[in-house]
Amino acid sequence: MVLVVVFGIALLVAVLLSGLAARTVLSTSFLFLVGGALVSDGFLGLIHITPDSEIVSVTADLALFAVLFTDGMHVSLPKLRANWSHPARALGLGMPLAFVFMSLITHYLVGLDWTTSFLVGAVLAPTDPVFASAIVGRAEVPAKLRQLLNVESGVNDGLALPVVLLLIAAAGPTAGSAEAAPGKIALELLLGLVLGTALPLCVGRLVRFRLLGAEPKLQPLLPLATGVILYAACHLTHANPYLAAFSAGATLTHVSPEAQRSFEPLGEALAELAKFAALLVFGALLTPGLFGDLPVGGYAAVVVAIVLIRPASLLLSLLGTRISRKEKLVAAWFGPKGFASVVYGLLVLQSGIPQAEEAFTLIAVCIAFSIVAHSSTDVPIARAFDVEELTAAAPDQHDDTPQQALTAIGGP
Repeated sequence: MVLVVVFGIALLVAVLLSGLAARTVLSTSFLFLVGGALVSDGFLGLIHITPDSEIVSVTADLALFAVLFTDGMHVSLPKLRANWSHPARALGLGMPLAFVFMSLITHYLVGLDWTTSFLVGAVLAPTDPVFASAIVGRAEVPAKLRQLLNVESGVNDGLALPVVLLLIAAAGPTAGSAEAAPGKIALELLLGLVLGTALPLCVGRLVRFRLLGAEPKLQPLLPLATGVILYAACHLTHANPYLAAFSAGATLTHVSPEAQRSFEPLGEALAELAKFAALLVFGALLTPGLFGDLPVGGYAAVVVAIVLIRPASLLLSLLGTRISRKEKLVAAWFGPKGFASVVYGLLVLQSGIPQAEEAFTLIAVCIAFSIVAHSSTDVPIARAFDVEELTAAAPDQHDDTPQQALTAIGGP
């Protein structure tokens, strides 16, 4: 119950400061992270949470599912088909580059063995737009940039999971009985995609029956019911819930735009609540002892991961594209490590492999630094996009053609 009280107080403070946060570098995400750390064993000792506490994995899992479900609803399938090349480059080239580079610096700067180093690289490779919400959620930010970050982060969580499971199995004896056969992992990914697509399609067909249909005041609950059923079905069938959540959100928007519009306010609020709860719980793990356990080389690896590896990997993957230089730099900076990395980091810790604790410490500190760096810079960077100036600018003042300039500001 103490945790509930702490969450309520943190939520009240966050709401009261949200107007200020929307105009400054102050971040509500950072408030919950600090709040969780303050009430943990490392400071006030009001709550007692350890990495193996069930509440940690449950809140992170629910938050990631909720965020991906609502993010999927922001994806326009027709626009995605027309502009798939940029997310495909980020996923097919940028993510593997980040994975390899992170593995190299983990091995040479932290001293972990090669298999565990590659495991850390796989855990930290996925990105998450949760801590850059001003970038993916503001209309003044070019639609091409928002779509690139949204689709990349929605898909890469599911792509990283099989690699994480395979590397856990290869890292040594595990404490659990998790199976990581390639065929089983592929089946889980496929099943997640199938469930995430089929369930919204079935719901869409049911709505069209003459005798069925939702009352306007209850219509927002239709996507919510779909998400709840999907979450339970994924865990019962061992389907990949994250790929299912993102694909379900995108499919539901395609088959029932009116349901998406009615659900959007409720969905965004629920996703925010889940995010804040997970941040509070994760913050409780950030004790002074955790930061003290990371060697100097680990801190160097964290800084390099945030300021060099992600930017360099994405910039290399976008070479030769028609995205403006400004948009490339912004997309390269916003590669925050979010709830997927938290969930996968917990899998590593709970696996019991030889260097599990060292790997988790590095992962947790990197996520904490990423939250601070990215959630405190999204508002200033989002406000730097002056749509009116871009619209009024002459074509010869930019490298873009007139059509590309229109696309960059969210036009067709």
